[in-house]
Amino acid sequence: MKREEKGLSVWQLTMLALGTVVGGSFFLGSSVAIRAAGPSVLVAYVIGGILVYFILTALSEMTVANPASGSFRTYTEQAFGRGAGFTIGWVYWTGLVLAMSSEATAASILLRNWFPILSLPVLGVVIIIIVTLLNLLGAQWLGKLESGLAAIKLLAIAAFVVIAVCLAAGIGTALFGTTAGQGGAVAAGYGLLTGEPWMPGGISGIAGSMLMVMFTYAGFEVLGLAASETSKPAVTIPKAIRLTIVLLVGLYLAAITALFLLIPRSLVSEEVSPFVSALTLHGLGWTGTVMNIVLVSAILSTMLASVFGLGRMLRSLAEEGHTPVWMRDRSDIPYRGILVSGGGMLGALGLGLMLPQGIYLFLVSSGGFSLLFVYVVIMASHYRLRKRHGGSFVQRRGMRGFPYTSWLSIGSLIAIIVSMPLIPGQGGGLAAGVMFVLLFAGLYAFGRFRRKSPYLSRKQLRPLPPVRPVSPGYANVEMSEELTDPKSKN
Repeated sequence: MKREEKGLSVWQLTMLALGTVVGGSFFLGSSVAIRAAGPSVLVAYVIGGILVYFILTALSEMTVANPASGSFRTYTEQAFGRGAGFTIGWVYWTGLVLAMSSEATAASILLRNWFPILSLPVLGVVIIIIVTLLNLLGAQWLGKLESGLAAIKLLAIAAFVVIAVCLAAGIGTALFGTTAGQGGAVAAGYGLLTGEPWMPGGISGIAGSMLMVMFTYAGFEVLGLAASETSKPAVTIPKAIRLTIVLLVGLYLAAITALFLLIPRSLVSEEVSPFVSALTLHGLGWTGTVMNIVLVSAILSTMLASVFGLGRMLRSLAEEGHTPVWMRDRSDIPYRGILVSGGGMLGALGLGLMLPQGIYLFLVSSGGFSLLFVYVVIMASHYRLRKRHGGSFVQRRGMRGFPYTSWLSIGSLIAIIVSMPLIPGQGGGLAAGVMFVLLFAGLYAFGRFRRKSPYLSRKQLRPLPPVRPVSPGYANVEMSEELTDPKSKN
């Protein structure tokens, strides 16, 4: 695939990743983790950040060696064979399409407060069409748009931290026309944080919060899918990964700490954003409207970045003959993959109107599983390819502590997946996700796609590009034939 001349910059890549990651799961879903673990949820966010660091480091190492448009799907196929590449690609695409249709519904509910004359289905369709069309503009335009939307979310988090510190310092009256404790008998400050039981749920509370914490980090894999859109992936991708980790972990820890300066765990409700609850408690009820604006921008940003990744995932699947032949797209922008993904989201939105609510929620909840499943596969693929290669793919900035960090990461991720039924509403996600894995693995095993004439045969496949030399700072070592040749037998 020909790259665009300029390519995405480090900052645009970082904003693209943050646009996917920082969404409703943090602004709304973090209340579940806070209720489970109390202030010790900060430990869960640190552990989650460490896991994300290892996953992104593994993905970066493979991306520098081979910046393929399919990213983790391509590496899975190299490590475990075509069946695994087919399965992981379609599980990821299906789970994310269903999840984004749900995000469109959530955005529609928020927008209807301002446009009551429009129905929810109409708003949902309009949102999906707009997000799809914006992706057709290409990575450069999308990168600029994502930078703006991501900046809104980051500024909202930073503003919340500043307001919380001001209220805790007792200068809320002068700055915001309110006093700490207005609207309730709770006074903001460090004493509120220290007065909370640090681990109200014990170790099990931290463990129980890890699922929701990982959901708030989910989406960073778009960095790998964007590798083919950069002019110098060997330099750009590692820098973007480091910046993403620093901003994510730093902002999350600062925001959650500030939250505990304003509101005790007992007053956090899973039905309302904890940030809105905290500010309303101190007489800043107008922040509900501001938070709705932030939530809409966060959802739109997440959908834009997700469709970006979905389009490139479909192109990768098409290049390997895992889709109908008409879906192959050699242009810089994967128009067909983007349009098909947009159509898939419209279809999923329609399912929400036709199917009983319980069945629809069962399918949509598979999105969380699909992302966690992808992270396990990324770590497993990296482990197998490095073992096959006999060492790191790059001379610098390879996975530290390998293979122990790989084992630790895989074990932790599997434990988080297994814990899904312990969180209300997530048991269906695990069941639906496993169902999709078995479905697509079964489809491949029976050869239903490879035997029909509209699909590509093995001989028609375009080989993966050879590993190119990279900059001196990330000098490549010779890689084994099994890593770079998709025709190798696994």
